[in-house]
Amino acid sequence: MKFDLNILKNGLRVLTVAMPSLESATVTVWAKTGSRNEETSVSGISHFLEHMAFKGGRKYKSQEEVTYELDSLGSEYNAGTSNEWTNFYIKLRSAKLEMAFDILSDMVVHSNLEEKQIEKERGVILEEISMHLDTPMWNIGDIFSELMFPNHPLGRDIAGTPESVKSLHREDFLNYRKRQYHTNSMFITVVGSFRSQEALDLSEKYFGSLTKGEVSKFEGFNPNQKSPRLKLKSKETEQAHFILGFYGHERTHKDRYAEGLLSIILGKGMSSRLFTEVRTKRGLAYSISTSIERYIDCGIFATYAGVHPDKISESIKVILDQIYGIASGRYPLTVKELQKAKEYVKGKTALGLEDTTEVSEYFGQRALFLPKIDTPEEFFKRIDKIELAELEKISRDIFNPKKVNLAIIGPYKNEEKFAKLLT
Repeated sequence: MKFDLNILKNGLRVLTVAMPSLESATVTVWAKTGSRNEETSVSGISHFLEHMAFKGGRKYKSQEEVTYELDSLGSEYNAGTSNEWTNFYIKLRSAKLEMAFDILSDMVVHSNLEEKQIEKERGVILEEISMHLDTPMWNIGDIFSELMFPNHPLGRDIAGTPESVKSLHREDFLNYRKRQYHTNSMFITVVGSFRSQEALDLSEKYFGSLTKGEVSKFEGFNPNQKSPRLKLKSKETEQAHFILGFYGHERTHKDRYAEGLLSIILGKGMSSRLFTEVRTKRGLAYSISTSIERYIDCGIFATYAGVHPDKISESIKVILDQIYGIASGRYPLTVKELQKAKEYVKGKTALGLEDTTEVSEYFGQRALFLPKIDTPEEFFKRIDKIELAELEKISRDIFNPKKVNLAIIGPYKNEEKFAKLLT
């Protein structure tokens, strides 16, 4: 899969991936800014601004007009905010490609940010925060982030707090947009069936007015953990939820591919070690999975499980036994497992790349954060070269008993019995 990377006159980068056999195209506008770029006083503004993009701009003056046009095209559209990036996309018939640029530029660059609309959306976001807090399966991720990144922007809820959301006003949004949405921060991906020159001409026409700005600053993070950590949120629930994890590697780390394969062996799919040991053999959990979250300067390697409250201690013991068993060589990794993990990641990636939105996601994040963009073919070659010894080394480096972290939501009154499990 080939891509072309071009730079417009104003310095804005545009990456195009031609997929001529399709009838669709996805246009995505990226901004290299998210919750970790926010000051505490405006926590949640990245996410709030994402919502406001749909409230109308110069041409499409209300949410009704924006969504009417999008639905009239039969398009798929959405936006997202993370700790380090924000994006907005429209997927539609290739014949209507210009409409995607037209609407996105009005939404992102020219959103009117009316105070009345801000006030309305404030209520929506406050309800979103409440819903998140009331849903332990979602909220446990926030509790774990607070544990891993104490008093740091990465530890804050991306949506902000009720207090910070209530304090935001139009001037805050205008200042934030001016500071973060410029050609040094923004990026466009166009994926699907179109002519490359057409995509560049449309990018120039609709985003050529953007100007340069200063590269966004953020507070760095350096893990300095010396002993196990635990955070318990006592809540009367029918099911206990927990995340057990360690610090991992940053986005550009040389071992990131091997680390990804290790996470697959441990907790991806119904044949993974943890699914087999925790659910299949012992029936302790319905949901269990391992995942990796990477940031510019650090990463997280974590396992989530939802279990019956009476089974949580046994579940934690089994997970720790498997993790430390891999690190010590007591439960050695095998060549067969490594080969299965390689095919798993290649297969999942290949299936995702059949969709223009997924292709945009693949190339977009690489273009934002990596010094070199690797194509899927290059990515697969790197995966194939990884050897078992690399995974064994990573397991020893990451799975340090002194650096384990555990976040829990459940009907428990004290942390003592869980602290003993970790030590």
